[in-house]
Amino acid sequence: MRVMLWTVGCLLLTLTGGATAQTDARPEFEVASIKPAAPDARGMFIRPTPGGRVNITNMTLKELIVIAWRIQPFQISGGPAWLDSVHYDIAAKSEDSSKPSEMPLMLQSLLKDRFQLTLHRETKELPIYALVMAKKDGKLGPRLTESKEGGCTPLDPSKGPPPPEPGKPPTLGCGGLFMQPRLLRGTGVTIDRLIPMLSRLLGRTVVDKTELTGKFDITMEWTPDEFQSMQLPPDLPKPPSADPAGPSIFSALQEQLGLRLESQKGPVEIFVIDHAEKPSDN
Repeated sequence: MRVMLWTVGCLLLTLTGGATAQTDARPEFEVASIKPAAPDARGMFIRPTPGGRVNITNMTLKELIVIAWRIQPFQISGGPAWLDSVHYDIAAKSEDSSKPSEMPLMLQSLLKDRFQLTLHRETKELPIYALVMAKKDGKLGPRLTESKEGGCTPLDPSKGPPPPEPGKPPTLGCGGLFMQPRLLRGTGVTIDRLIPMLSRLLGRTVVDKTELTGKFDITMEWTPDEFQSMQLPPDLPKPPSADPAGPSIFSALQEQLGLRLESQKGPVEIFVIDHAEKPSDN
């Protein structure tokens, strides 16, 4: 989907949870400029603009890998000491005929060419979570309701979502997701859209075993622990002091959505960085 502003927070909600397939002929940006980000830069952004242009602001190589291969940070192993500390601004242009869905593959090409990035994949048997129904009768929680026909406004893919009014959450169209440090809202979304967010917050692969189909309206509130707060993308605002009496994300899933996280073991794909270099300024 083409949007005019992507933040890292939005991107993690649109990740499929699976790595982008490799192809022999990778699409590439026509031109790209890479420079160190300003020392006082705040937030990390990706802004597609008309004419096949993409501006990436204040992003580390690690986050770029996360977006390019559609994986989670915990799936990355190895790499140089500056992998998650040196931030870059990138201005790139692709052909006008390129599709927004090709952006991750073009970013892969850029990282391999300009950062001299090489990596390989390994599969390890690791702890994972299975998202299952909390009740045997399959009853949904009070904040997970089936979407009604005509209950949301379809988004125009050419325009993206409208910007929110100051001090107010964004208006969600069909399929829209919005996350703050303690709040998740979704309108007309499938359950698998929750998986990338849960995986990142919990630092563990999550697989959907609810067998729920269809689209749902979702509202979930919880109190993140210290680890979960550290996993949030840095473009999201820091939450106010947490209410120690607030529900954990595990309790919120069960009590509010009627879902449960079950600890299991399963195969997890790990991306091992073999080599990376800082790009020259240009």
